[in-house]
Amino acid sequence: MTDTAVTEPIHIDVWSDVACPWCYIGKRKLEAGVAAYEQTGGAPVEVEYHSFELAPDTPLDFDGTETEFLVQKGYPEDQIAGMLERVTGIAESLGLHYDYDALQHTNTLKAHELIHYAKAHGVQLEMKERLLRAYFVEGRHIGRVEDLADLAAGLGLDRADVVRSLQEDEYLDAVQADVRQAQGYGIRGVPFFVVDGRYGVSGAQDAGVFGEVLQKVADERSGAGG
Repeated sequence: MTDTAVTEPIHIDVWSDVACPWCYIGKRKLEAGVAAYEQTGGAPVEVEYHSFELAPDTPLDFDGTETEFLVQKGYPEDQIAGMLERVTGIAESLGLHYDYDALQHTNTLKAHELIHYAKAHGVQLEMKERLLRAYFVEGRHIGRVEDLADLAAGLGLDRADVVRSLQEDEYLDAVQADVRQAQGYGIRGVPFFVVDGRYGVSGAQDAGVFGEVLQKVADERSGAGG
């Protein structure tokens, strides 16, 4: 095994949706797992986000509460309060202060296009985090071009160019390619993590799970695994 194989970054591909509460939770747990693994002195880790739309039929402006939205999606109304309490509590334990009263449901296609735009400009991870926080914590609208451009500008991106890109559907093909790749992998729900192109991790697993998979990859590269 060459030194390059041992020190080459371990790539993690993540399929997620900006409107997915478990995706934000999964992001935090992944970050904790990566941080713990990197403390062992192993190969560096690279994370790349890919698009997945949980509810592509969601309108740009949904006029209703979270409960009404979930009822429309087929969830039993008498179970929704408990579901929201559970996910909010888990998020809170990770320092994420979800505000479902302020949350504005919207179509996330343009948000996914913006994440690809940000990737092309070297700030994909920052844009993903900003969109998730804006949606779940701040109750901001993340479906309209002008609102998205404001968020992008806050990260130092050229606001006018962001508007141009989103209006021209510059990265629509990239979003659709991500969706097709997810279908090829058989991904039906998110978050879904593919580590080193070989190992799949489904759902917002504990940080230790990610650490174990990363260590397994590192051991295999060094010849210590299997």
